[in-house]
Amino acid sequence: MSGALRIALIASARFPVREPFAGGLEAQTWTLAKALTARGHRVELFAAPGSDPDLGVRELRVGRPVLSEAARADVSMPDAVWMAEHHAYLELMLHLAWEGERRFDVVHNNSLHYLPLAMAPAVHLPQVTTLHTPPTPWMESALQTQVHCPVRFTAVSAHTARAWHASVPSPRVVRNGVDTGHWAEGPGGPYLVWSGRLVPEKGPHLAARAAREAGLPLRLAGPLGDRQYFGRYVRPLLGDGIEYVGHLRRRALARLVGGAAAALVTPCWDEPYGLVVAEALSCGTPVCGFDRGALGEILTPECGRLAPADDVAALAALLPETVRLDRREARRRAERFCSLEATAGQYTDLYEELTR
Repeated sequence: MSGALRIALIASARFPVREPFAGGLEAQTWTLAKALTARGHRVELFAAPGSDPDLGVRELRVGRPVLSEAARADVSMPDAVWMAEHHAYLELMLHLAWEGERRFDVVHNNSLHYLPLAMAPAVHLPQVTTLHTPPTPWMESALQTQVHCPVRFTAVSAHTARAWHASVPSPRVVRNGVDTGHWAEGPGGPYLVWSGRLVPEKGPHLAARAAREAGLPLRLAGPLGDRQYFGRYVRPLLGDGIEYVGHLRRRALARLVGGAAAALVTPCWDEPYGLVVAEALSCGTPVCGFDRGALGEILTPECGRLAPADDVAALAALLPETVRLDRREARRRAERFCSLEATAGQYTDLYEELTR
């Protein structure tokens, strides 16, 4: 490493970057900031109010702009959340345009918002944008405004890189890593585990149905991202071995995952990466999931099984062989393929390449 870098790390403004994490993006941002700091870099995190103060946070001013009555009454007025995020990123990018060269060596946009990309030419610094999702119209529009885009792109999986090919021909694949020290190898146990945001696209109701069909107990953990969905589709499936244990902090969640016989991963969309897969493998817990998105990149026959998308019966049928897989193979896969140290190292290499 050539030396310590001053890194402006831009997070999502939707949720604070703190435990218990609202989702995988917040968890990944937190662990990346910690890992880069541990390597000696000076990281300043621009994140939502209420984020972990130990990260060196400079809060994004996520508040409603003071708009006139006439502006609020305009028919084009978007909803308050959209306007607040837009205003926060607009202020941030103008701040980086004015002061960025004096204070930072590189900007890493780890958010999902279009403005850090659209306003990148105004910030005269090397810049990296990580692609965490499939293409969105806002991001593609921002890209099309720039003849010579000053940003280098990374994608969290080969699947995501392929999805962006039309707009970003060759993003560098840097997979999200997990702290294998924190997600320690666990002993396993008699139950299955499902973790993540309880929202329709993550399919926890399908995990509950598969567990019941296989005759195995299941513990669901995570924030209630959609209470209406939870009440209609998940709550009626609880009981008789299917249990919702709440939104857990990392330490408690790692114990839960490490104590499971297998982890169920049931995306109802093409998952761009699947951080919960990497976390489970790091705990030595084999994974049984739907073959969607990037899951097939992470799992091998030694550490997991994949069923056709949305096929609950096939998923249930694979569970008996999944729970018999060697936990040591799962752990080895995490150490070799999705460690946080490897992720931080690849980003450091990219920052240094750009600052040279």
